[in-house]
Amino acid sequence: MKKLPLTVTLALLCTLFLSSLTFAHGNMEHVMGTVTAISDHSVSVKTNDGASTTVEFDGETKFVRGDATVTAKDLVVGSRVVIHAHKRDNSLHAAEIKIGAKAAPGKQ
Repeated sequence: MKKLPLTVTLALLCTLFLSSLTFAHGNMEHVMGTVTAISDHSVSVKTNDGASTTVEFDGETKFVRGDATVTAKDLVVGSRVVIHAHKRDNSLHAAEIKIGAKAAPGKQ
């Protein structure tokens, strides 16, 4: 009989943990793909579904490569990125840009 309360408790903990992961980024949009252009305050990305999206960034945007914090200067055309962005008016503004490896030739 002691197994039932333990099972229920574990199920509740798992549910709480998984729901916290779902809401970890709140109302952010997620943009994944390959960088096609960079300006002083924005990056254009060809997304995995072939669409093109431009995301703005500023001094508050966090740039990350692996576990290291980097800068906007580390962002280059051809890099794979995952961007977590807030929707502002009719544009996206990056809170965080995760920079991966350059895309393989022909995969951009």
